Amino acid sequence: MQAKHFPAQNPSCKIMTFHPTMEEYADFNKYIAYIESQGAHRAGLAKIVPPKEWKARQSYDDIDDILIASPLQQVVSGRAGVFTQYHKKKKAMTVAEYRHLANTEKYQTPFYSDFEELERKYWKTRLFESPIYGADIIFVHNCIKGN
Repeated sequence: MQAKHFPAQNPSCKIMTFHPTMEEYADFNKYIAYIESQGAHRAGLAKIVPPKEWKARQSYDDIDDILIASPLQQVVSGRAGVFTQYHKKKKAMTVAEYRHLANTEKYQTPFYSDFEELERKYWKTRLFESPIYGADIIFVHNCIKGN
């Protein structure tokens, strides 16, 4: 396992790119530990290019029972240009429960004519509506075999 173009521990905090073999990719959690040992976490994200023989899953119909252990609600407060943001942990939920929540009237994407309008609507509601993120979930289950 060798990181390309960056020294170990990533002192400059640059986004690192990794090219795992199929064998390395098969144990994704172990590979994540490896890239963190190389300092990939210092940038806050990393790019992992899957091996050519890897096949993406054809549907996500079989992930409803995966648990989102710590959904996060993003809460913002403030006024006059001074704001505070924090994340409030929510009760664990399955992907099916999260999908249901995301499709409720409160959380579904509003009607918009272009992405600029959608972004304006998002920022306009930030003090009144708090989005909930299904954060830090890695969907690896069955995708290594192309299912």
